[in-house]
Amino acid sequence: MSDTNPSTPGPEPFRVSDGNLDDLASTLAKTMAEVRQHGVILDRLGSELDPTPAAARQTDGVTEAEAADPEQADGPASVFILALGGEAYAVELAALSDWVNYLFLPVYGREISTTRPWCARWHEHPEAVARLHALWLAWQQLTDTEAGLAGPSTWHRDHLDQTLVHLRAPDGPFAACTTSANRPNHRVLATPAPEQSGVAA
Repeated sequence: MSDTNPSTPGPEPFRVSDGNLDDLASTLAKTMAEVRQHGVILDRLGSELDPTPAAARQTDGVTEAEAADPEQADGPASVFILALGGEAYAVELAALSDWVNYLFLPVYGREISTTRPWCARWHEHPEAVARLHALWLAWQQLTDTEAGLAGPSTWHRDHLDQTLVHLRAPDGPFAACTTSANRPNHRVLATPAPEQSGVAA
């Protein structure tokens, strides 16, 4: 029989002051990035225990030897989201979405207007994904303590300001999307068709 007293109050809930929310969001995003890096390391360690030779193991048609040596692969290795595919892309997009939804938009979202359109389905706009991912990568680097005290200022000046100018421009990737919070809209604009080789003039 338990001797706990139901009338005994539990521990007080932990509360974070408003002044510490920015630090908490920054720490959370940094921790998430570190967890992803640890996952990559664990995957590599797990593959080293696999008795199959690296030259024989294939993932999406690319051997692990080629993946380990970018010189042997068709393209360069990159952390940029457009260079990723399959599950790696999905994992990176999920992490980016957390950063966009819980840090970027609450702090830098600003009001939606005809001069500053936005799309709640931004992840379906390739240009928006590319720009936001590049912005996030720079944020991770320039808000790290190793970036120095001027890192956040440099991020705002060199990365955030330029991204916002292009991303939320009236003719930007969200030009056909929401221009009023009361009238949500989503449409991916068509891009120019690639030139077909071998077509007679």
